[in-house]
Amino acid sequence: MSKKQLTATAVIARSSELVSSDIDGEVVMMSIENGKYYGLDKVGSRIWEIIENPLSISALIEQLLLEFKVDRETCEKDVMCFLEKLDDDNMLEIQ
Repeated sequence: MSKKQLTATAVIARSSELVSSDIDGEVVMMSIENGKYYGLDKVGSRIWEIIENPLSISALIEQLLLEFKVDRETCEKDVMCFLEKLDDDNMLEIQ
């Protein structure tokens, strides 16, 4: 079974298979499926918050550009890298 590809138009949401908690503004998660713990920094925690409900990757990037001082190219590259890591660990649902 091949995974769906992450593109700007892909609609994503966080996996419902994870247990997560906010600790001092940063998200800590546990994947029951793979038995791993994850800690997210401020930006990663914000992305995790935003993708609670399904939205396109392009809409996610637009929201982050409004909230953080970052150029579009860097934001797009960093967001795609972060989402690919989430997807590799089955922490992302791509619709």
